Amino acid sequence: DYHVRRYFEALICDQLCSSGVFGDDEVRSVSVLEGDSVTLNTSLTELIDDDLIQWRFGIEITLIAEINKRAERVIVYDDVLNGRFRDRLKLDNQTGSLTIKNTATEDTGRYLLLINHISIIFSLIVFELKSVSVKEGDSVTLNSGLTKIMDDDLILWTFWIKDTLIAKINKRADSMTVYDDVLDGRFRDRLKLDDQTGSLTIRKTTTQHAGAYVLQINHISIYLFLIVYRE
Repeated sequence: DYHVRRYFEALICDQLCSSGVFGDDEVRSVSVLEGDSVTLNTSLTELIDDDLIQWRFGIEITLIAEINKRAERVIVYDDVLNGRFRDRLKLDNQTGSLTIKNTATEDTGRYLLLINHISIIFSLIVFELKSVSVKEGDSVTLNSGLTKIMDDDLILWTFWIKDTLIAKINKRADSMTVYDDVLDGRFRDRLKLDDQTGSLTIRKTTTQHAGAYVLQINHISIYLFLIVYRE
């Protein structure tokens, strides 16, 4: 659904596209919808003869791509990490920028760019997008995709208007809450949380319930777009 995707791209950029500093390293935050391509830009216009560019990923700082201008070598190591990047990495031999094609949620994480003795960290978040439709007046369940909530899980459901929190499960605190009086009570007596999976059911839907919902499971976010239609 083209318009839904464009809406979410704008929403994600508004909320998450930013830069910062992590220790002595520059941090650049980048977000993308699952399945789209994303380019991690070096900000270079041209590589110099002695430049060494390396891209590394994850906690283990695994080398996934490299440009050695002196050796005239451009290599992507897309078979590392059990092939999670296989056939999906592309290096720009003019700028050293790295493109990841057909992104998956498992691509979320930290990418370390080394330009000679300079390091830049990219924090990439790949968002899953789901679209759900329901006839006005019927109930609809927004599924978390979980089969069972773990002991330390924190589940948050927010609605797109003012990023309003409408439901929460905190397993560590053994608490489960629906905030159905927010937004002038449009959700009042309509929300039900599944205490086993974290899925959220909206009963007696109206067009006021249409729009974007964000499910946050610990540090993972899933975007759902609810369409409420009339017969």
